[in-house]
Amino acid sequence: MMNIPTQYQITEPFHQKTFLVNGELKSWTGKTTEVFSSISSTKEYKPTLLGTIPFMEKETALEALDAACDAYDKGQGLWPTMKVEGRIACLEKFVELMKKERDEVVKYLMWEIGKALPDSQKEFDRTIDYIYDTIEEYKELDRDSARFSKEGGVNAHIRRGPLGVILCLGPYNYPLNETFALLIPALIMGNTAVFKPAKFGVLCISPLLEAFQKSFPKGVVNIIYGRGRQVATPIMQTGKVDVLALIGNSKSAIALQDEHPNKNRLRLVLGLEAKNPAIILPDADLDLTIDECIAGSLSFNGQRCTALKLIFVHEDIREEFNKRYAKRVDELTYGNPWEDGVKLTPLPEPDKPAYIQELIDDAVAKGAKVLNKKGGETTENYIFPAVLYPVNKDMRVYNEEQFGPVVPIVTFKDIQEPLHAMADSNYGQQVSLFGEDVNSLAPLIDTLVNLVCRVNLNSSCQRGPDVFPFTGRKDSAVSTLSVHDALRSFSIRTFVASKDNDYNNKILEDLLTSRKSNFISTDYIL
Repeated sequence: MMNIPTQYQITEPFHQKTFLVNGELKSWTGKTTEVFSSISSTKEYKPTLLGTIPFMEKETALEALDAACDAYDKGQGLWPTMKVEGRIACLEKFVELMKKERDEVVKYLMWEIGKALPDSQKEFDRTIDYIYDTIEEYKELDRDSARFSKEGGVNAHIRRGPLGVILCLGPYNYPLNETFALLIPALIMGNTAVFKPAKFGVLCISPLLEAFQKSFPKGVVNIIYGRGRQVATPIMQTGKVDVLALIGNSKSAIALQDEHPNKNRLRLVLGLEAKNPAIILPDADLDLTIDECIAGSLSFNGQRCTALKLIFVHEDIREEFNKRYAKRVDELTYGNPWEDGVKLTPLPEPDKPAYIQELIDDAVAKGAKVLNKKGGETTENYIFPAVLYPVNKDMRVYNEEQFGPVVPIVTFKDIQEPLHAMADSNYGQQVSLFGEDVNSLAPLIDTLVNLVCRVNLNSSCQRGPDVFPFTGRKDSAVSTLSVHDALRSFSIRTFVASKDNDYNNKILEDLLTSRKSNFISTDYIL
C-alpha cells in the first residue's frame, strides 16, 4: 500500500447491506453496485474498490415512499402532530449519535470525493453546527408563535405546519452538509422523508443509518440507494410527494418535476447550478483579488456551485492580473486528500478530466491560450487547472458550468459588458466584485443585486455563514436555504381562528389549560 496514514487506509471494502425503511434496518440481498474511488492505494494506478451499495428499483423505492406516507398519515401521524419539544429531542439524540461517527465519515469523504482532510473535517463539523443552529432557530420560531393575535374581532393562533412527504436528493460535492441542509429542516418542521444519497459520496452516509434508525419514529426517515431513474422516477410518478428537495442540476430537477402528475401541488426546494463571475475593476487591490480568485475558482477543484467560473478583468490591469494569477495557479500543490498543505486533489468523476480537456481544446481552437505552464497536464484521475485567455462567448467554457479545474478569463473595457453577460446568463446566484472607488462601486452594486442574490465585495463567492440566505435567480435555485429560511421553505403558515366571544374564548382557555392540543399552546421553550 502507498504511504497512507493508518487511520485513513481502506483495509477491506465496506459492503452496505442494510437500508432504512419504516424504522427498520432491513437486509439487502439483491443486486449491488460497486463503489470506487479515483484515488489509487497502490503504486501503479488503479481505482480503489471502496465497497458496494444496494442497486434498488421501483418496488423498494415505493416501499420506502409508503413508509413515509404512513408516518405522515395525511397529517394525523405521530411526527407531524408531535409537540415541538418532542421533535427537538429526536434531533438532539441524532446529532449526539452522529458526532461519534466523525472519523469514519471524514475518511469516506476523502476517499469518495477526494475532498482534502481539513475540508472534510470542516464539512462534518459545519453540519453538526448547522443542526444545533437549526434547533435553536426552531425554538425561536416556536417562541414567536406562542401567542394569540387578535384582529377584527377574530382571535388567531398562527404557527407553521409541515407540508407532507419529502423526496430528498443531495449533491456529491457536499454529500453530508448540503444534503442535511435540506433534510434536517424538513424533518424538524414535521415532514417525513425518503432520502437517496448522491452517486458519489454515498458511503459517507452509511455510518449514520443506525443513528437515524434510533432517533426518529418509524417511517419518518427512509434511506434508499440506486440510480435516480430506477428509484426517484417511480416515486415522483405516484404523485404522493409533496416536496422535491434537490441540490444538483436543473435538468434533473426538471425531469423529476415532469414525472409528477400534479405539478401545481408540488413544492420545490432546489439548489442548482451557477456560473458565478468575478468582476475586477481597474482600482482593485490585486494582492487581495488574486488570493480571493484563487480560492474562489479552485477550492475543491472548482467543484462548487458557488465557485468563480468566469473572471472578467478590466483591460487596464489584465496583463498584470493574468501573469500573477497564472503563476499562483501553477504553485498550487496537488496530492491525496490526507497530505499536508494539499490544495488540489483527485477528481471523483472518472470522465471529468476528459470533459475539461474538451473545454480547453474548444477554447484554444477558437483563439484562447493556456496561460499557465502546467495547465491541462493530465494523470489518470486529474487534470491540472488551465487558465484560459482570451475567452469569448462563442466558447463552451464561457457558457457551460465547468464544475472543475479550468478558469476562463474575459477582458472588458466597458462595465456594461459583464453586466450584459450576467443579464443574458441562465444563472443568477452570486458575483464577486473587486474594487475600491465608491463612485464606481455604488451604481454597480445597485444593479448587481437585481441580477444575482449575493454580491461579494472584494471576496470570493461562498455559501456561508449558514445564517445568511442561500438562493439564486433563474436556473440557479428555487426557494431559499439558510438556518432561518429553510424552516420556512419546508413549512406553511397555518392557524386556528375563532370569533372573539365568551363561548369561543372559554373553549380556547380550556384547550390551553388542559394542554391536550399540541398545536394550540402558549408554552415558551427555553
